[in-house]
Amino acid sequence: MNGSAMTDGELAAHLAEIAGRILIDVRDSGVFAGKALGSAGDSTANEFLCHAIRAARPGDALLSEEEKDDTARCSVERTWIVDPVDGTREYGEERSDWAVHVGLSVGGVATSGAVALPGLDGGVVLRTDQPVALPTPAGRPRFVVSRTRPAKEAQAVCEAMNGELVPMGSAGAKAMAVIRGEAEIYLHSGGQYEWDSCAPVAVALAHGLHCSRIDGSPLIYNRMDPYMPDLLICRPEYAERVLDLVAGLA
Repeated sequence: MNGSAMTDGELAAHLAEIAGRILIDVRDSGVFAGKALGSAGDSTANEFLCHAIRAARPGDALLSEEEKDDTARCSVERTWIVDPVDGTREYGEERSDWAVHVGLSVGGVATSGAVALPGLDGGVVLRTDQPVALPTPAGRPRFVVSRTRPAKEAQAVCEAMNGELVPMGSAGAKAMAVIRGEAEIYLHSGGQYEWDSCAPVAVALAHGLHCSRIDGSPLIYNRMDPYMPDLLICRPEYAERVLDLVAGLA
């Protein structure tokens, strides 16, 4: 089936999986290491994803971390938002906690997408069109946080809820950890960009998770400025408590 005949969810998953394979091949070539590996992976996966999306959806707009931003996209209803390598540092270090994001914003809402986790054994792709059942949560809530700079709000809320901090790499890996049963809450306040969360939010919503800004307001995509200050992705039973605690920190 060619790309133009696929549904948006099928296309996102297909492209994320292939980009993941490309990235594994670049890594396994042995030609690059460290930052050079991250740069090579970013550029190679980006070239594939951008060409493929433009070929399959010529009427849609595109925003990629690795492409010069054309703000004409803001007047287009459907915009693909991609991050060829989310967690470039982790990819360059040959860790497993990095991801490929292929998301679609329709009217500013993250509606379809896929997140590939190629560094995991066998590769994993989580997608909006094939949601899986959420595992049973842990009795003590686990908060996924940055390996290097955990958000102070996450640390404070975790302490208030007698939770546990779980350091992890990329934003996509953190968001998918909630779906995969490795954590219950992803609370981030250190600033990101739309490509860091569009696909993860679309996938998380499809799996029944709560997704919002940390003040409870909706996440809006395809804006002129793609900067996003914060987000909350968590199991729905924790959302009200987390939002109340964050509000109490103000």
